[in-house]
Amino acid sequence: MTTPERPEISQPSPDPGRPEPELPVPLLYRDAMMLVIDKPAGLPSHRGPQAKRRVIPVLTDHLDALRFGLPRRPEAAHRLDKDTSGCLILGRHPRAMAELNQMFRDGTIDKSYWAIVQGSPAAESGLIDLPLAKRAPDRGWWMKVDPDGLPSQTRYRVMGHGQGEAGPLAWLELEPLTGRTHQLRVHCAESGWPMLGDEIYGDAPREGGPGLQLHARSVTVPLYRKKPPIRVEAPPPPHMLAALRACGWSG
Repeated sequence: MTTPERPEISQPSPDPGRPEPELPVPLLYRDAMMLVIDKPAGLPSHRGPQAKRRVIPVLTDHLDALRFGLPRRPEAAHRLDKDTSGCLILGRHPRAMAELNQMFRDGTIDKSYWAIVQGSPAAESGLIDLPLAKRAPDRGWWMKVDPDGLPSQTRYRVMGHGQGEAGPLAWLELEPLTGRTHQLRVHCAESGWPMLGDEIYGDAPREGGPGLQLHARSVTVPLYRKKPPIRVEAPPPPHMLAALRACGWSG
């Protein structure tokens, strides 16, 4: 769902006179209801099976440091893959979580991603409409296109073109209209332009690759009925800068 009027990009509102504590993850926005953090690539949101087998940090290890005086720690209102960076919304208390969860169910929260893909779409914009299902019971979260799977739709827009070591690249803006696991990665790969650095659905090596080139660029949240929607942007991560600049990004 697209917001009719583009809201102003929101920033955190620190308390004057009180220094902000050093935070374990970058904070992009804070109010009484929610936080938006810039999740680093490589940081799992939860301690899943792989994280349990190894002693590695996960986002939930850091949530107590994001209470900002409240008795409860915040909780993630949605998920980002371990290797995806960018905007992640946290609810600060149960009422906030209930409202955020309902907005996600209703599809009123807009999310926009940046991706660098190998190759390029034939059209400068379009809709990918491919149903998805789990690839196999023993493959965890890995997904595949399946006519009997769940409906899955992604809008895309080409933002720029470039050249990489392995051939042509394209910088895409992606808007998921549904929220399936690995949706953007599978949709791009099945369309013929896998994401750069994707070791599951592309041809990236498991060691020494460029890192997954997928970034949750912005979220737009209509959290307050009598105020404009809150729009928050996350700067692109360091491992995507070279490819973005090759594709014409000048930030």
